[in-house]
Amino acid sequence: MRNFDYSQLSEKKWNSDILNLVAKIHEYKGKQDLFIRQKPVELNRLVEIAKIQSTEASNKIEGIVTTSTRMKQLFEEKTTPRNRDEDEIMGYRDVLNTIHESNEHIPVRPSYILQLHRDLLKRAGFSFGGHFKNVQNYINEMRPDGTVITRFIPIEPYDTPEAVEKLCNAYEQAIANEKIDSLILIPVFICDFLCIHPFNDGNGRMSRLLTLLLLYKCGYNVGKYISVEKQIEKTKDLYYDALEEADKDWHENKNDPTPFIKYMLQVILACYIEFEDRVGMMRGSSTSKAYDIVRQYVEEKIGKFTGADVVSHCPGISRSSALAALKKLTEEGFVIREGIGKSTFYVRADSK
Repeated sequence: MRNFDYSQLSEKKWNSDILNLVAKIHEYKGKQDLFIRQKPVELNRLVEIAKIQSTEASNKIEGIVTTSTRMKQLFEEKTTPRNRDEDEIMGYRDVLNTIHESNEHIPVRPSYILQLHRDLLKRAGFSFGGHFKNVQNYINEMRPDGTVITRFIPIEPYDTPEAVEKLCNAYEQAIANEKIDSLILIPVFICDFLCIHPFNDGNGRMSRLLTLLLLYKCGYNVGKYISVEKQIEKTKDLYYDALEEADKDWHENKNDPTPFIKYMLQVILACYIEFEDRVGMMRGSSTSKAYDIVRQYVEEKIGKFTGADVVSHCPGISRSSALAALKKLTEEGFVIREGIGKSTFYVRADSK
């Protein structure tokens, strides 16, 4: 069986890309922590936006979708799920809320991982929720010509409980020893979790929920305010490429997790940068009008954007004020509206 021993990570010489990413994240984390202590109330809206985006993006990666309108109604509990996709979406929301509110009380143990998986699939009524897989699963890839190839064969069902136990023990021991930065350790744990692929279904979603849990437990709370899952969904091709590189020769204990570590560090750093951008908008909201705040966002935006983008990136003003300002900018010819209905988007006029 695969050997789970993270002590060797402390002896590895990491390249400059990895070390620079870790250093930058530490710097941004310090600034974020300061703002959270000073302005905790102002961040509540960011939390609610991130919850919706995280739930929507993580499920979308797996082909589980609903409309943006339905998503908002479900989160506001103004409606009930209509189908299995929406049941699964709400299950993700339930587990996300648990991690947000109680991460310090969720140890990294197989029993707790099973309970989170149970809650993820409970609303959809899957009998295998909360149980390790009972059939062999495969990680397949569909080629452009329609053919399907098996990219990776995870651990077999009868070895799964022991593998997850060893994985959790190795992680907890490494965290306790404090010889390796948790920003490097967490992606390695997630990569190993995905190579085990311990469940019949829900492995990808569980990996992203566990990523948030481990980040929170190590003091990296950016995912509470900026959706880590959305950043992964936006770069999912790179996500799968990094995993494919990192799991080569995994069963023989010869794989190199560096590509996946680098990818996840880039995702985390991107979230911290976005947090700082939105905080800048919030700081300006105390002295600026909604029009000025939205105009500043548009001036710095390259490419297409939607009304929802404006609302989420200008959290210091109300939704109605943000949309009213966007409408005024459109009427003034500063931005151009294109598309109809749900396909509506905006671009800066000077980009034409």
